[in-house]
Amino acid sequence: MIEQNLAPRATLPPVAARPAAAARAEAVRVGAAGALAAGLALPAYWWLRDGGPSMIVGPGSALTALGQLSGLAGSVLLLAQVLLMARLPVLERAFGQDRLAGLHRIVGFTSFSLVLVHVLTVTWGYAAGSLSATPGMLWTLTWDYPGMLLAAAGTLCLVMVVVTSIRAARRRLRYESWHLLHLYAYLGVGLALPHQLWTGQQLTTSPARTVFWWTAWGAAAGAVLVWRVLLPLAVNLRHRVRVASVVPEAPGVWSVHLTGRRLDLLRAEPGQFLLWRFLDAPGRSRAHPYSLSAVPDGRSLRITVAAAGDDSGRVAMLRPGSRVLLEGPYGRLTPRAREARKVAFIGAGVGMAPLRALAEGMAFAPGEAVYVERYRTAPLFAAEVDRLARERGLQLLRLPGARRASDSWLPVLSRPVDDVSALRGWVPDIHERDVYVCGPPGWSELVRATLVAAGVPDRHLHVEEFGW
Repeated sequence: MIEQNLAPRATLPPVAARPAAAARAEAVRVGAAGALAAGLALPAYWWLRDGGPSMIVGPGSALTALGQLSGLAGSVLLLAQVLLMARLPVLERAFGQDRLAGLHRIVGFTSFSLVLVHVLTVTWGYAAGSLSATPGMLWTLTWDYPGMLLAAAGTLCLVMVVVTSIRAARRRLRYESWHLLHLYAYLGVGLALPHQLWTGQQLTTSPARTVFWWTAWGAAAGAVLVWRVLLPLAVNLRHRVRVASVVPEAPGVWSVHLTGRRLDLLRAEPGQFLLWRFLDAPGRSRAHPYSLSAVPDGRSLRITVAAAGDDSGRVAMLRPGSRVLLEGPYGRLTPRAREARKVAFIGAGVGMAPLRALAEGMAFAPGEAVYVERYRTAPLFAAEVDRLARERGLQLLRLPGARRASDSWLPVLSRPVDDVSALRGWVPDIHERDVYVCGPPGWSELVRATLVAAGVPDRHLHVEEFGW
């Protein structure tokens, strides 16, 4: 049975959207793309100015030239992928972690492919185009050229990271194991540095080139050190977060209430997530991304966790007073991403946690926000959401039951209708709204496709998945 509460409410003055925040985010995205393009173009320009094409006089020199260009591009992209996941606030606020992770994956596979092309073509070129002589030349280069042995070790680290990042391999690994192996990417990038600085002619033959390359490396290393090491350390020393209580919300779902010092300085927003380590539970060395399920009030935080992963079920055993380490907040599933006056929240299961916080913390007039929840047996935070409906005019659409088909995100309906028509029937003005979506990866993709088909612009779609 579908539970609806979509009756229009009395109209209040329209709620102001936040186009300035959206414009700033777009400017940062354009600027980041421009910086990456410039970073790729500059070494290529130096190669051209050094007469690179004129040195191509045969198969061997052509292969070497291709190897030089692929090496330059691969080196820049290696640093770019480090910066993408260095938790830089300016990038995180503009892209959001989901989008950064997707870009990191694309840039990572591209840079790795270019590195392999670089190794193969340079070696083949130094062997004068003789394929049979290439293995021996690879051995000679590795042992006799400065920095090459370290670069070979770094390449092996990158191979391990890339192989374990392939989707089929990831499904066979625990998240914690995958994350640990993924850290070897930093080692791989670092081991490549001596080879690049000692033998990379396009990067070291003039002061300008040396400054460019050292600046790029310094920026990447500094970003990781500051935003992934020093800042989390300072945040935890300042806030000293502890578990206040653990409250069951549904079978296999718990809310963890946390307290700490001056949590207002954390500047967490509704809809964001943080990385959590619970120090008195197994797996204390592993960080887990859990979203805030209530609006931060400066004195306490609340997250809601489902027993779906390796360690998530253990939160039920947390004791009051347990120490907690955190990193963040992260994510762009926040009010600042909003552009339209009307909004919709669409989620499933524990994906309702950030959406419930958004529904509480976002400004809207009665009738301007609709809350669509998919669940099997019972809605999450039912009493709290019902109160928001009564007090603030939040419109509710609850959709219980299993999915009616693998290509649909909806349950069995009383009449046969496709997902787009069903959504338009419930929310006719869906195309005029900012839409916030959170749920499992496959389910969220189906919702996204439905929203696009219903006419929702891409800039009004804000999707966060709780898979990895």
